Formats: sequence, structure tokens, C-alpha cells
Amino acid sequence: MAEIINLRTKRKEAARRAASAQAAENAVKFGRTKAQVTLEASEAARRKAELDGKKLDGDGSA
Repeated sequence: MAEIINLRTKRKEAARRAASAQAAENAVKFGRTKAQVTLEASEAARRKAELDGKKLDGDGSA
């Protein structure tokens, strides 16, 4: 006899495989590594600190 399969389960497996493939493609296309994210965050913090260091003290009413 032939093996009985559940078509609903097979469709769900196929959908999961397709979603996984799409996710992998998007990760390559748009994703950044953790090192890149950390580097960008530290550079943004450095730029903000540099800008804050150049601000003049006081409210300008002197």
C-alpha cells in the first residue's frame, strides 16, 4: 500500500521552506552584521559627543 500523507502538513512545510528561503535572501540583501550595527552605534555616539562638546554654554541672553 501507498503511504498516506497529510496534504495540509505538506503545504505548511512548503510554505515554511519558502519563507525561510525568502528570509535568507533578505538577510543577504538588507542585513547588517552585529559588528556593523555596533560600529555604527559607536560612531553615532562619538559624533553626538563631539557636537555636544562644541556647544556654547549659556542661554545667549548675556
